Order: sequence, then C-alpha cells, then structure tokens
Amino acid sequence: MKDSVSSRRLSVLGLAAGIPVLWLACSIFTPYGFPWAGLGWAGLGWLALALSAALWVGTTSPGHTEPVLRDAEAVTAGAPERRRLPGPRIWAQVAWLSLWPALLGAGPADAAANLSACRYGWSSCDHSRLTPGEIADVARAERARNVWNCRNGLSSCDPARLSESDAIAVSVARYDRNVSNCRAGRNPCDRSGLTATEEREAAAAEHQRRLSDCSDGIGACDPSTFTQPEVAEIARARQRRAVARCKDGLPSCDHSELTVPEAKEVAQAERQRNVWHCQNGWDGCDRSRLDEREAAEVEAALRARNTSHCKDGRESCDHSLLSPSEAQAIARVEVERNYRACANGRGYCDRSRLTPSQAASIPPESR
Repeated sequence: MKDSVSSRRLSVLGLAAGIPVLWLACSIFTPYGFPWAGLGWAGLGWLALALSAALWVGTTSPGHTEPVLRDAEAVTAGAPERRRLPGPRIWAQVAWLSLWPALLGAGPADAAANLSACRYGWSSCDHSRLTPGEIADVARAERARNVWNCRNGLSSCDPARLSESDAIAVSVARYDRNVSNCRAGRNPCDRSGLTATEEREAAAAEHQRRLSDCSDGIGACDPSTFTQPEVAEIARARQRRAVARCKDGLPSCDHSELTVPEAKEVAQAERQRNVWHCQNGWDGCDRSRLDEREAAEVEAALRARNTSHCKDGRESCDHSLLSPSEAQAIARVEVERNYRACANGRGYCDRSRLTPSQAASIPPESR
C-alpha cells in the first residue's frame, strides 16, 4: 500500500512539475506551427486548463484513491490482490478532451491566414487547402492584381491572363500614360505612338519647358532654338537674376553686368541690408557706412535690445549701456524678483538684500 500511494504521489508531483516546462515549451514553439498557433495565448490558456483539469481529476476522483484503500483492505484480509483501476488513463482522456477546443479552433484561424496569403499572392499560399468558394475568390483577387499591374506598366504584368475587356482597358491606360509622359517630358515616351495632334502638343510643351529653363538659368540654353522675342525675354530674365543676386548680396553678384539705374538700386539695397545687420547686432555690420540718422537708429535699437535683455536677466545684458533711469528701473525689477523668490521659496534668494518690511512679510515657513 505504501509503495502504491508513494507511486501515485510521485506521478502527481511529476505532472505538477511538468506543467511549467510544457507551458514554456509551448510559448516558444507556438509561433512555429503548434496546432493551437491560430489561437495564440488563447491556445496556451486551453492547454493550462486541460492540464489543471487533469491534475484535479487525478488527485480528487474516487478512481484514484479508492483502489488504494481497497487494495489495502484486501491485503489485510489475506484476500488475493485486486486489479487497480486505470486512474491515470481517466485524467489523460480528460486532458485530451479539454484540448479539443484549441485543436479545433486552430483550423479556422490557420485557414484564414492561408486564404489571405493566396489573395495577396504570397509564397506561403497553399491552393490545395482552399474551398471551391475560396478558389473563386482568390482567382478574382489574382485577376484584379494582374489588371492593376498591367495598367501601371509593371513587369509582373501577364498579358496572357487578361480578358478581352481587360486587355482593351489596359491598352487605353497604356496609351494615355504614354501621351502624358511625352507632354511632361518623362520617360518612357514613345513619340511614334502619338497622333499628329498629340505630337504637336508634346513638341509645344517641350519648347515651353526649355524656354522656362533658359529664363530661370537651369541647365544649358541654346538660344538658336527660340524666336527673337523669346531670346529677348530670356535676356531680360537673365538681367533680373543678376540684379537680384546683387541685391541679396550673393557672392555670384557681378556689378559689371548692372546698368547705372540698376547699380543705384543695388547700392540702396546694400545700404539697407547693412543698417539691418547693425540694428540686430549681426555679423556683416559696417558702422563706417552709416550716416548720422542711421547711426542714431542703430544706437536706439541696440539700447532697447540691451534693456530688454537686462530685464530678462540674460547674460548678454550690458549694464554700462543703461541710462540712469533704466538702471533704476532694472534695480527695482531685481528687488521685486528677489523678494518673490524668498517669499515663494523658489529661485535665487539673497535675504541680505531684503528690506525690513519685506523680511517681516515673508511667512515663517518660507524663512
């Protein structure tokens, strides 16, 4: 009796110890093809439920404990030993029955994944697993994908699989795409496939494109391909670009290309740009080029910016540039700031700078 009870205890302990091992193995191999892969964590849940049910049945059912008691009574009475009931078989069957929902539930999810793979033409598609209705659905998806590939000129297009109506629609789309490419100067463009009207339109669009590029200074420009008015317009556009470069102070500015009125216009723009740089304290400021009025404007702008920086406590503040009234105003602002810092307990606080009334008004908890 002791051996039997000990053996059953070892079986129960072995099963209990195997549950976490099996759970870990399932969590590792589930994504690689276990029957309950379609259910993911739900499949692992069913597995845990099955093993828990098996363990419970194996430890609590009469078929597991009563044979041991009967065997002990028989040995005590001197009667021949009875055959023990197959308790482990009972809970093994319960375990498999509990796993049936996971095994059955994996089918639809796996079939749906295969159907999706076939619809998108993936290599994992297995046509032999499709139902007749799914085969028709996949065929429609393949036809639509092939038509789309052919309409867009992709190499994966298979013209032999196109129906007559699809082939006509693809031919129309291919023709329109060629016309559009020729008009826009894109490749591929087959001029031989254009009608006389379409050829003239494409040539006019190309001519206008080259004229625009020459006017904007883009690429090489061949004036011999343009009419006299167009050449004059290109020259005017080139001159406007030269003036703009000098006005913006670009290194490519060539003052020799400017007319006298244009040179005066550029000189005025350069003067204004120098004043702007000086007012903002930027590099490129040349104070020697400022007249009396401009120098006064620059000085006023510098003082106003410095006063603002001092009020904000910035490191760029230069107290030597402050007037007596500005210095007093800044000092009052700093006294108020110091008092708020001491009263609120936030920020830099110098208690030695507090007035007696300020020190007395600070709450005790902030002192």
